[in-house]
Amino acid sequence: MEYHEKRRESGVLLPVFSLPGPYGIGCFSRYARQWLDFLAAAGQSCWQILPLGPTGYGDSPYQSFSTFAGNPYFIDLEELIRRGALTPQDCECLTPDNASRVDYKTLYEKRPPLLRRAFANGDSPHDPDFLRFCAENARWLDDYALFMALKNDSGGKPWTEWPEALRLRRHDALERVRTELSGEIAFHKRAQYEFFRQWDALREYAHGRGIRIIGDIPIYVAMDSADAWANPELFQLDAENRPTAVAGCPPDGFSAVGQLWGNPLYRWDYHKETGYRWWMERLKAAFRLYDVLRIDHFRGFDEYYAIPYGETTAIHGEWRPGPGLDFFRAMERNLGRREVIAEDLGYVTESVRRLVRDSGFPGMKVLQFAFDSRDTGSAADYLPHNYPTNSVAYTGTHDNETAAGWLRNIKPEELRQVREYLCDDYTPDAELSRPFVSLAMGSPARLCVIPLQDYMGLDNSCRMNRPSSVGENWLWRVREDALSDSLRRNIADVTRRYGRFQEIG
Repeated sequence: MEYHEKRRESGVLLPVFSLPGPYGIGCFSRYARQWLDFLAAAGQSCWQILPLGPTGYGDSPYQSFSTFAGNPYFIDLEELIRRGALTPQDCECLTPDNASRVDYKTLYEKRPPLLRRAFANGDSPHDPDFLRFCAENARWLDDYALFMALKNDSGGKPWTEWPEALRLRRHDALERVRTELSGEIAFHKRAQYEFFRQWDALREYAHGRGIRIIGDIPIYVAMDSADAWANPELFQLDAENRPTAVAGCPPDGFSAVGQLWGNPLYRWDYHKETGYRWWMERLKAAFRLYDVLRIDHFRGFDEYYAIPYGETTAIHGEWRPGPGLDFFRAMERNLGRREVIAEDLGYVTESVRRLVRDSGFPGMKVLQFAFDSRDTGSAADYLPHNYPTNSVAYTGTHDNETAAGWLRNIKPEELRQVREYLCDDYTPDAELSRPFVSLAMGSPARLCVIPLQDYMGLDNSCRMNRPSSVGENWLWRVREDALSDSLRRNIADVTRRYGRFQEIG
């Protein structure tokens, strides 16, 4: 299962929602194609994105209403205008006040009515392609569409607060609401059809430019999701379908009380009995979207942190055994050899290291961790000269500060260590992120992925996420004029310098 490409490669991390565009959020639009042209001209091989699922409270792509569904916010409205389903005037209500930030409140209020209008004006609900899509995806689509219809009908309440008959999926109650909410159910199916139709076209365009898509799959699903509601037997829930324990991670240098994620935990014994059937379906669906799959919180397959339900912090959790290598052997039997990146960050034990080695997947090496005393791992593991070839190098991830912001905020002795490692006493602090990027690109890692903000030298006002916080995350967007010829040349130059440049065609 080892990452098998012989050449050195590089890519850029940029979420879909961070792309430019006129209607409040990045989407599968002409701007996405322009971005792919930009990457190809800069010699990149990969575009890394974040999960594409529909988001709920907090707008986190890691807390989705479904692990199988796509986010309707990413549907390109200009495509619907070209097909005559909408007019430019219809979409003016989504013109943002600030093109550098996603306005989720406006999207939540005004995008669904636009899509309803578009689908009413667009293709027939009896379109054979749509009906085929519904049939081929019925295993997850029927539950998802019903879940979303019920959620909207309840004023957005989580399913754990629905009436008991619906919460526990009593047959008669479900049959009744399927009839009552048939129009709403059809709308959510139509939105999924449009999402996948547009994404397939964009991914095909990426392949035509020589770009592979690196996607991201969270190890856990959200408690308020169609997955947990429709499949309670998969999770550690009681007879009332309420969690007995939830996911998180223990206290560390970044948080004295740990992180309380609140996701339901898996009944790994049940999954093993079924041959990990649900997981295999989930992974197969992910590889339908992506060429390479980054598995978030990989260490949870070795051991997972369980926090008693009702706790307000992660302090009182405990480690429990996960499925281990047996899971990945089942994956290879069912899906063949696939390209996977193991997110093996944080507190890594020897058993986690062994699981990564035995799986053959490349692990992640985040350069910031080599110099940050708050990190719980071994700093030496993150120094570039120690990177194994079968690894993926990053300056930082979506959860880190930007390189420029981090260099500004670290302790003076840590900054001194960075300069000593760079052999650089002369570059002004404000420009130090550029040689920092070069340090990652020059490493032995076969693949290097750099967040776009780090190429641009942006500070923490452009940070993507601050873990364990809600309100100012997943907002940053790049402006169209920032994707300049100068930036493209700078990326191409450092890519070529370290032997990672991919020629177009």
